[in-house]
Amino acid sequence: MKFKRIYIELTNVCGLHCSFCPSLQATPQSMDLDFFDSIVAQCSHYTREIACHVMGDPLTLPNLDSYLDILHRYGMKALLTTSGYYLKKHSTHTLLHPAVKQINISLNSYNKNDSAITLEQYLAPIVNLCREKLKQKKLKQERDIFINLRLWNLDEDISERRFNEEVFEQLSRAFEIDINSDEIYTHRPKSFRLSRKILLHFDDYFEWPSLQNPLYGDGKCQGLSSHIAILSNGKVAPCCLDGECIIELGDLHTHSLGTILHTQRVTDIRVGFQNAKAVEELCQRCSYKERFL
Repeated sequence: MKFKRIYIELTNVCGLHCSFCPSLQATPQSMDLDFFDSIVAQCSHYTREIACHVMGDPLTLPNLDSYLDILHRYGMKALLTTSGYYLKKHSTHTLLHPAVKQINISLNSYNKNDSAITLEQYLAPIVNLCREKLKQKKLKQERDIFINLRLWNLDEDISERRFNEEVFEQLSRAFEIDINSDEIYTHRPKSFRLSRKILLHFDDYFEWPSLQNPLYGDGKCQGLSSHIAILSNGKVAPCCLDGECIIELGDLHTHSLGTILHTQRVTDIRVGFQNAKAVEELCQRCSYKERFL
């Protein structure tokens, strides 16, 4: 059994209250470094990529570099997803660490929080990180790092268009390019190139799975196929959207990852999805799987 990547939640602390994310009910906590080391050692048999989040923002951790050092030691590549609010807490050396393959920055988070800073102030450290990456390229020091600036808010009601146009205007100035709002909304590209390996990435809002959602029925999903998720408390979920681990496959404090992945429940979920059958109630109430039709 191999995965494209495994999500390991270094911390479930995000520090924000975005309206497009569910409220986390779990106790705030971060994963102990020794425990993280043991998990990465097990994950190395199943993947070469670790996405360092599920619900929390890894950049809220002051010792992020220590986690990245562990991943580097095991020859693993890291994907960092962040709101962008905590970039200034870390040095360029940490953010462009040899283990880092990709940094995803959710620009939507600015528009969905009450912030004391302006949009220009919010974007400044993001643009500076991009410039530092490009400067390292000129010095022949650039590693194979992608930076994706996410605007996952192109909903049918185009309710965020005014905010997006403000972002387009500032990024156009920063990267000396023209981002045409009308073309973006007309053609709906998946991404727009700002510079070398720096993309503005687009998608729609999505509904998080919940047992309170309507029944959507069966379908296919990439959970337990392309990825699994490990929460900061050590519990294993089949999907990166199961931030509360409603479908708890096991606990890495008491069982190995290999043991957990060979349980009957895991087999049932995998075989079910292979046959377009959602065997778990949470999966029945998840609309995200409609994207895999």
